[in-house]
Amino acid sequence: MAFLRSNLGQDVAPLVRGHNLYLRPPVLGDYGAWAELRAMSRAHLKPFEPTWARDDLTRTAYRRRVRHYQKELRDDLSVSFFIFRQADNSLMGGVTLSNIRRGVTQAASLGYWIGVAYAGQGHMTRAVSLAVGFAFNDLRLHRIEAACLQHNAPSIRVLERNGFLREGLARRYLRIDGEWQDHLVFGLLWEDPRPQVMT
Repeated sequence: MAFLRSNLGQDVAPLVRGHNLYLRPPVLGDYGAWAELRAMSRAHLKPFEPTWARDDLTRTAYRRRVRHYQKELRDDLSVSFFIFRQADNSLMGGVTLSNIRRGVTQAASLGYWIGVAYAGQGHMTRAVSLAVGFAFNDLRLHRIEAACLQHNAPSIRVLERNGFLREGLARRYLRIDGEWQDHLVFGLLWEDPRPQVMT
């Protein structure tokens, strides 16, 4: 069923450009900027992410992370992007289309994070819009799913501004900050109307 797979070649490193930001896969050379942003944003991110490994910010752990991203991209299992500001190429965060399912499903899960210095400025709304366009147009997916904690109002706004519809509650869905926590589940279909987001 080749027509149900993406049109990305194995060696393609996708680049997705918007008006004032762009998405591209992480590379080893991003380590310094990534480690600095994550360290600076630890308190901001901790309540919304799985518990960080003790060596999470080390160069060795980052190298493993990038190699995993590259393998997942080659195997058509996920696409991980870093979010950069166009004006100065500053790393602002990340967005990932993971758990890509082909065949009759044609779906993926969306996840994202943003550094504390860039939060609340609309960057993530625009980055998610770019990722959604990439998922539907380049990966040829039919459905994108996302889950967020019930009290994460900024994340809910990002999804709703991009046309995602709330579909229900997943009880104790993910282990976040050391505890199994309920998540709101959102979905977006290729044929759903999507608001215009200035990307």
